[in-house]
Amino acid sequence: MNTVNQSGNLTRSIINKSIDDALHLIDTLGFPLPPFAQWRCLDWKNADQEYDEIRECMLGWDVTDFGSKDFENIGRVLFTVRNGRPGNKHYPKEYAEKLLIDPENQRAPAHYHKSKREDIICRAGGNILVQLTKADESGFPSKKSFTVQVDGCTKRIEPGEIIRLIPGRSINIPPWYIHQFWGEEGTGISHDGKRYTLSSEISSVNDDQNDNFFLTESGERFPRIHEDESRKYYLCHEYPASE
Repeated sequence: MNTVNQSGNLTRSIINKSIDDALHLIDTLGFPLPPFAQWRCLDWKNADQEYDEIRECMLGWDVTDFGSKDFENIGRVLFTVRNGRPGNKHYPKEYAEKLLIDPENQRAPAHYHKSKREDIICRAGGNILVQLTKADESGFPSKKSFTVQVDGCTKRIEPGEIIRLIPGRSINIPPWYIHQFWGEEGTGISHDGKRYTLSSEISSVNDDQNDNFFLTESGERFPRIHEDESRKYYLCHEYPASE
């Protein structure tokens, strides 16, 4: 199955399959999600204003290639479980939680946040590799060493150094720390020809519209989609408005 069409856009078929694969992995590992994780389009059509927090705080499924046209290597499948919304008094949560499905070697583009602080936790399956470099005041990679906290232990590392997280381990990533992380090759649970690891992100409130700073020109947070088949699930930025 192709991940992009001739225009280079991510296909709806790979989005549907990615969510199906994620649900299979989550079920296999015994990590249940809220019921709306399995809602189909008709369920959302019938969901009234009681569910507006899910819509407006962009909870739910998030599948993207970040504009890379290379989803197998630069992409992400995740599920936002909880979040607030900056500047909106109706959603005052100051924290967020995401569950991430990590195929071996698939990663987001190198990026940093100016506001968000996050913990990346390796939950189950295989290992997570986290590569870090501190950004300077202009947002470029710094050549200076710096410290990070791994399970509460302070470590001094060099720019571009990789930290390995086995299941149960975590790392704290402050604002202005450039980072990428991915499932380590050869580890994880095998499914449909790939190996998968499950990780999670616990963070301050997540603002995907304004607080992602990519080091590559292709860093578009949400994908352009080629509708090669019918949508099975709404992504977190696609929900229809409540009636």
